[in-house]
Amino acid sequence: MIPMMGESMREMLTKWSKMSKADKVEIEVSKWFHNLSEDVITYTVFGNSYEDGKAIFELQAQQLVYATDAFHKVFIPGFRFLPTKNNRISWRLDKDIRKSLMKLIEQRRKSLDCHDHQALSKESHNDLLQVMIKASLSEPIEHTKKSSPTIKVDDIVEECKTMFLAGKYTTSNLLTWTTILLAMHPQWQELARDEVLKVCGARDTPSKDDIAKLKTLGMILNESLRLYPPLAGTIRRAKINTKLGALHLPQGTELLIPTVAIHHDAALWGDDVNEFNPARFARGVAQAAKSPTAFMPFGLGARHCVGQNLAMLQAKLAIAMILIRFSFELAPTYQHAPTILIFLCPQYGAPIIFQKL
Repeated sequence: MIPMMGESMREMLTKWSKMSKADKVEIEVSKWFHNLSEDVITYTVFGNSYEDGKAIFELQAQQLVYATDAFHKVFIPGFRFLPTKNNRISWRLDKDIRKSLMKLIEQRRKSLDCHDHQALSKESHNDLLQVMIKASLSEPIEHTKKSSPTIKVDDIVEECKTMFLAGKYTTSNLLTWTTILLAMHPQWQELARDEVLKVCGARDTPSKDDIAKLKTLGMILNESLRLYPPLAGTIRRAKINTKLGALHLPQGTELLIPTVAIHHDAALWGDDVNEFNPARFARGVAQAAKSPTAFMPFGLGARHCVGQNLAMLQAKLAIAMILIRFSFELAPTYQHAPTILIFLCPQYGAPIIFQKL
């Protein structure tokens, strides 16, 4: 993924450079990071079917507008089933998304000869869609006594939709908040830049080995995720009757885990809980707080985010490449107003002034 992500970043930064006057330019970075993350996640999910995938994701982005609008209205039980104008549009978009995904899946399945093991082993489409289709074509494991594949077509459709939402908006918000925080704290920006230049040398695109060595940048990203986790909370449902400490949770009970509240709990993180202090992660995530489970931007346990490594890889690469080419500060028009629009994002955008180095 690194060469593809590096190329997308170079194209974006080249456009920024061309926009600059007197070596300075003001950029509203959140929109640019949305587009960047969309390119990466589309390539990750659909690979060679990139153009078809892009069209499907554009439909889903339209649908998210209506979901966000509904999220901010007073909840009336049963209202989502009424044939209002917005509901009808949302239903049509959902139908179009599903129809397009089913068509794409069927086309990809036809390109595979399920009886040809060599075809199944080819990596002609090194993407998530291909991995899931191969799994759906695999023979069921004998000891499971299942006559149907583990992954069904409906599962593939839902996974593609989820990867788009999770992959695009969480990563783009991580990049946005990290850029804002580094603009607010120039001393950490300089420390991160010194590290990147020392590790990468003359290379303007860090390699896989380079990225693993960027420890200070990793600490900065973790602190950004602590202060502004892309998802403010997550919901888990008890699949069986469960005892949680002194609580007895009947099967089906839903729990809201408030990530933002846990990440801002002074009892866990200390008196500087509301301050930007990446040094708290110097000894690793497990040692950053009084509890090793206090840091959960990607969830915890068996249900943690499957895209965690991809998100961190993309974020490290993107911020490193920005630091090599630009120094930056907050624009005078910036207003600090974190808000929840399904994802935690800056309400009034993120205007940043970039200076060529």
